[in-house]
Amino acid sequence: MSGTHVVVHPSGQLLAEAAAARLLARLADVQAARGVASLVLAGGGVVIQSLAAMKASPARDAVDWSRVDVWWSDERFLVSGDPQRNETQARRALLDAVALNPDRIHPMPAAVSSMPDAEGTLGTAPHNSSADDGAAAYRDELARQATPGKQLPQFDVLLLGVGPEGHTASIFPESPAVHEQRPVVAVHRCPKPPPTRITMTLPTICSAEEVWLLAVGEPKAAAIGMALSGAGEAQIPAAGARGQLRTLWLLDRAAAAEVPAQLRTPW
Repeated sequence: MSGTHVVVHPSGQLLAEAAAARLLARLADVQAARGVASLVLAGGGVVIQSLAAMKASPARDAVDWSRVDVWWSDERFLVSGDPQRNETQARRALLDAVALNPDRIHPMPAAVSSMPDAEGTLGTAPHNSSADDGAAAYRDELARQATPGKQLPQFDVLLLGVGPEGHTASIFPESPAVHEQRPVVAVHRCPKPPPTRITMTLPTICSAEEVWLLAVGEPKAAAIGMALSGAGEAQIPAAGARGQLRTLWLLDRAAAAEVPAQLRTPW
């Protein structure tokens, strides 16, 4: 795997705008090289803010959105349309505003609702009675879409947030998910609500060409400093998230407060 790059921005707003510009350029470059691009989305305030900045960008249509595959790194196991679902937030921030191909959208399964579904929308998440069944279904979907000769699809850019204790996706410190080798697993009794989730595991995350970790705020500074100073992934799961070609940390000044100065790249 290649080196790690840390870019520190003056504020969360500038970080989101810069991340949006970087991501639009990266997707357009990948499409120019091989025709299609694959993006893995995450939840979290700054990630969703970056998606909204993409929607507002005059460069948005430099990407042929009909040739973008969209996946999710993790999801809250709630009913479709719940405002806490990463899928719902991503739709509102960006996805509903661009011309995506429904066959290329891969939401993680949702919990079964007792209410009838609304009119079907782009890439509507399938329903499962349990998070374990949902995780198995997403493993099957990954396998169906896998690059020939491989077990997983190609992921060009995989976005992640970082929690104040160092979690990323829905992989929490010292949790069973840290040690999982299966591509996707259910998470139960999560220390952060809601307690039941589905997540890609670190081996899947690390299969991506590029992994981008976005974080803002002083409460995350200690965990980020540890992640970039050699902490183990069991202690700080974000430390184990690395891309095959590049690992990019996009931080505001507060979140970067404990990052060694020699690791920082001028923004």
